[in-house]
Amino acid sequence: MRIGFDAKRAFNNRTGLGNYSRFVLNALRNFAPKHEYYAYTPKVKNDLFDFPNPQTPPFTNGLLGAWWRSYGIAKDLKRDKIQLFHGLSNELPHSLAKTGIQSVVTIHDLIFLRYPELYPAIDRFFYQQKFKRACREADIVVAVSQQTKRDIIDFYDTDPSKIKVVYQDCHEVFSSPRGVPSLPLSMTERGEGTVRRAVRWDYILSVGTIEPRKNQLSLVRAFAQAALEEARLVLIGSKTQYQLEIEAFIAQNHLQDKVLILNHVPFADLPAWYRGARVFGYVSVFEGFGIPIVEALHSGVPVLAATGSCLEEAGGGGAVYCAPQDIDDMTKKLKQLWNSEALRQKLIREGQSHVAQFAAPKIATDLMDIYSRLLSR
Repeated sequence: MRIGFDAKRAFNNRTGLGNYSRFVLNALRNFAPKHEYYAYTPKVKNDLFDFPNPQTPPFTNGLLGAWWRSYGIAKDLKRDKIQLFHGLSNELPHSLAKTGIQSVVTIHDLIFLRYPELYPAIDRFFYQQKFKRACREADIVVAVSQQTKRDIIDFYDTDPSKIKVVYQDCHEVFSSPRGVPSLPLSMTERGEGTVRRAVRWDYILSVGTIEPRKNQLSLVRAFAQAALEEARLVLIGSKTQYQLEIEAFIAQNHLQDKVLILNHVPFADLPAWYRGARVFGYVSVFEGFGIPIVEALHSGVPVLAATGSCLEEAGGGGAVYCAPQDIDDMTKKLKQLWNSEALRQKLIREGQSHVAQFAAPKIATDLMDIYSRLLSR
């Protein structure tokens, strides 16, 4: 088979959709190597992805690159004799339907429809145009969770038989201890430099953009209420205005020595932060899947997660769950996880078993089955 991919995110985004795109392409290269894979991208950032010979347009202008990705790419797909095209990040080229090439699109989430207040109106408009058209025109829609599948059916009235759920794994570094520092490093900015020190205290970890949907303030409130002995809470993620609310609560409750917020942790340091944690907390109000939970389970860390979306799919038996706004129950679960070694070990064992279903060989097999069935019609 000759399969083409919209690989813009793989070559240009360091997190989220970029991680997913790189994961899929690497999984197929490694575990279904007999097929030919073409990665199409309007531009390439150096040293982000080592996929050989990415297909790029003959110009570097950004606007022309965007046009090529949506329209001009059809000519290149025909030239390369592509049999099937997979849009890895929620959209398909406008020109694809006229080529006769079979199509698959991955939809990651429809959070912008569930929580429109969290997105600028212009972003919602373009997301809606792209996502809805992709779901309508694709021969097969891949959803990254059962929750996302339900949302595609509910919001776009898509035929359920057209939607296939295929999970994803996290970066392999979280399941391999090779090259991982033995201790996480905390960072304190001083002037223009950064002081890095090895962390030697017990802590609860939470990783994700510091934003309302991720609900870190509720986790901080529960942590304060739990009053855990010798415990700290570490929040790692990009900063938004929401962080100011969290910082105000920390100051009002004199938690400056107990809660640490880090906005610029290098990816290379993340595995050590996970492995050093006693508990991982991820109480997001809503997610499309929940890769940080998978990262924690691979790292051998028990998880506290939220109900209400898809986090039970990501965590399985490796986590305990609470409603995202139930501070009292969250507090109770934190205490149980922090104080019970037996519970933590049970969750670690069950978590390790649960994440086996997200492994690259299985995902490659699932995708190849979709591709093969589609091309055999």
